[in-house]
Amino acid sequence: MSGHGDAQPMISAKCGALSGTAAVPGDKSISHRALIFGAMAVGETRITGLLEGQDVLDTASAMRAFGATVLRHAEGAWTVRGVGTGGFSEPEDVIDCGNSGTGVRLIMGTMATTPITATFTGDASLRKRPMGRVTDPLALFGARAWGRSGGRLPMTVVGAADPVPVRYTLPVASAQVKSAVLLAGLNAPGETVVIEREPTRDHSERMLLGFGAELHVEKTGEGHVITLRGRPELRPQTVAVPRDPSSAAFPVAAALIVEGSDILVPGVSQNLTRNGLYLTLVEMGAAIDFLNPREEGGEPVADLHVRFSPGLRGVEVPPERAPSMIDEYPILSVVSAFAEGKTTMRGVKELRVKESDRIDAMARGLEACGVRVEEDEDTLVVHGMGPGGMPGGATCRSHLDHRIAMSFLVAGMAAKAEIAVDDASPIATSFPIFESLMNGLGAAIRQG
Repeated sequence: MSGHGDAQPMISAKCGALSGTAAVPGDKSISHRALIFGAMAVGETRITGLLEGQDVLDTASAMRAFGATVLRHAEGAWTVRGVGTGGFSEPEDVIDCGNSGTGVRLIMGTMATTPITATFTGDASLRKRPMGRVTDPLALFGARAWGRSGGRLPMTVVGAADPVPVRYTLPVASAQVKSAVLLAGLNAPGETVVIEREPTRDHSERMLLGFGAELHVEKTGEGHVITLRGRPELRPQTVAVPRDPSSAAFPVAAALIVEGSDILVPGVSQNLTRNGLYLTLVEMGAAIDFLNPREEGGEPVADLHVRFSPGLRGVEVPPERAPSMIDEYPILSVVSAFAEGKTTMRGVKELRVKESDRIDAMARGLEACGVRVEEDEDTLVVHGMGPGGMPGGATCRSHLDHRIAMSFLVAGMAAKAEIAVDDASPIATSFPIFESLMNGLGAAIRQG
């Protein structure tokens, strides 16, 4: 069963060449942040291109619960009238963040240095995910948290009445934890410092600067040192959300493995902290041209021209690339199954604590589809079967994970036999138009 209703099986069959333009939704990471930062600014923030997936809609509801005025005016066009840094009011009910680890962790950070209490929950998948990695550093500011065993939701957070600034070194590469600490630091006096040994997606830093925060980043022997001065008055902004590179990965991958395909994916974010998949695909021999590079909403973007690539070959994906493509390993493992040779993905243990254990979910699903896979705690190896070589013919479990569901539906488009997923309903959290967009390109995806 899905976290929001009955399971929705879906089936994907081998299809002809894909063609046309794939206008994927707005970036999910930036959409979350635009709503949250708008709620912390003084005045009205205007947002265009907002992703209207369930994850982001849940964050919009949460911002309303904390006192901000959040309005939808047209598709992707929203405004947020904020309450200022430290201006959140105590919500009257439990905050349901649905499937979104980003949403719940960033919101916890945002309220952790305001003297209010909030209780958070989510769907069955989110309630399995560890929150200690966020509540531990938030405790350094003076916040307190009580949850289920293992630091899991539902969880009540009591914000610090007299917060103190902190200096925190991330034990694991995590943009969510980094962002939560920076957001907490906004309402603490003095300077809050976050040190990351490996760079992670930098949307929070870019957006903080855009909203008027005093922040600087320095590369030292410790790593990237991010220093934020607390208690600024954030200025409302006009935010143009670029298209999501993680969502774009699915039509891109499909075009690479479906014979004769030729598609355009316009306006995709090319942020260097998010482009690891695309670097890897080019190394594998993918026919991807990056056209019309430009900047939109403070983010670099480009139009992707993608063509069927029968010469894909397996590669070694270095562990240091993981933070820039952590959400894309499931779809990379599908592309790898249609390449020649072995693709080895190292440094991927973070996948075991995402919406599902993504290493296990992909390994079991690929094996069911006839692909040889090896894994250990921190590594996934896929033995490619060449163009059209995957037998398919299996029903794969999505584990309430949108990226697992979409990855196997893409695999079905090029496999010899249909591939089904037991529950595609989680796709609505990040890519609600996935089925219609892919079928518009020529896919044969149907409800099961």
